Amino acid sequence: MKLTQYTDYGLRTLIYLTTLPPDTLSNVGDVAARYAISRNHLVKVVNQLTRLGYICSVRGKGGGIRLAKKPTEITLGAVIRALEGNLQAVECHAPRCKLVEHCALQQTLANAMDAFLQVMDGYTLADITQNKPELVQLLTLPP
Repeated sequence: MKLTQYTDYGLRTLIYLTTLPPDTLSNVGDVAARYAISRNHLVKVVNQLTRLGYICSVRGKGGGIRLAKKPTEITLGAVIRALEGNLQAVECHAPRCKLVEHCALQQTLANAMDAFLQVMDGYTLADITQNKPELVQLLTLPP
């Protein structure tokens, strides 16, 4: 299973926000700089994470973003499902495949996807950020 760049950026943003002290605000530009990724692309991801309730956005001077939930309440499976959208491994109908009515490939891949997501449901943001000191060090911008 290969995740889209969109989901990758979403997970990276959540990981970064987890490394911050509680109630500390950051901003999209800061997150983008720390990962050396496109700020414009990240804005779209952060907007969706905000709509989904994973990130709290504070407007105005001194505003920014922070986690809206505890890291223990955010499962990787839920985030992946929300950000990925279409999780079908193959498109059997565009163009229509001659085998579609008698092929077991699509169902087999769907079963594999379900198994992948079930494993991801077993992990929270807290689980993958247990090495917080190392993450903080890696995400610190050079002076």
